[in-house]
Amino acid sequence: MRFLKNTWIGIKSYRKALIFIIEHKLYWYVAIPAILMLGIYKIGHSFLVNKPTYEATNMNEISWLLIQLFVELSISIALMRFAKYLVVIILSPLISHLSQKVEYELTGNRYKFEFSQLLHDIKRGFRIAIRNIMWEYAFFIIIYLLAKIGSTSAEAVPIVIVIWFISFYYYGFSFLDYVNERLKLNVEQSIQFTRKNRGLALAIGALYSLLIWVPVDLTALFDWSTFSDNPFEFLYRFMVNLLLWICASFAPIWAIVAATISMNDLVDLKKTREIVVSDFSNERA
Repeated sequence: MRFLKNTWIGIKSYRKALIFIIEHKLYWYVAIPAILMLGIYKIGHSFLVNKPTYEATNMNEISWLLIQLFVELSISIALMRFAKYLVVIILSPLISHLSQKVEYELTGNRYKFEFSQLLHDIKRGFRIAIRNIMWEYAFFIIIYLLAKIGSTSAEAVPIVIVIWFISFYYYGFSFLDYVNERLKLNVEQSIQFTRKNRGLALAIGALYSLLIWVPVDLTALFDWSTFSDNPFEFLYRFMVNLLLWICASFAPIWAIVAATISMNDLVDLKKTREIVVSDFSNERA
């Protein structure tokens, strides 16, 4: 029952978050990840397009040429293909600030800005991200190998769907941890709290994942070479990818507002840290 109840709280929080964003005019925050995403992609695109010409006359120069080309190609692909994920990591301070702002509007709780605390938040966020990536990757390998047994196509095995839900959980955990940190829960306590309320984490991570994984082709926003050949087809492609890009940019803003609202619905953020800590400590006992 707890799982279903918390899942429903998470689902409802997205509707509340959308209303909250509109009422408090927080939609301008979307411009920041949108511009950053395009900037990262554009840098990667420049690496790929503006490759300098090389001349190699011996095996030693050829070897170094191949290494250099591999590094440049890897950087360009990483920046172009994973721009959406890099944006979320880079925006960690902004996401933390927005979560505090939402909590203040909901409860009146105010947090004094301290540079040392900002560095702590960034370090904690990076630690959580690395931990989640490692666990998610480990589960992915195990499930993929299990699906491979007795099947020529692992993607066709229903068990692979579990990988999606694991991703939802860890994405949701990342957003909930911003609030857990302000409740003065350490990383281990935050992990315990999220496990206890895994339904909430899954709900928060699900919609975020669906938005961040939209198949947007940012090349369509930069490459205008086909406009003169077929302007209507180009404009259709441009508008579709522009809309998908906005959805992906909106994802981290919407998710952190929803996560903060859902945590307030779950534990009442006006309560003290001791109440929250004792809640899952007693459950564990």
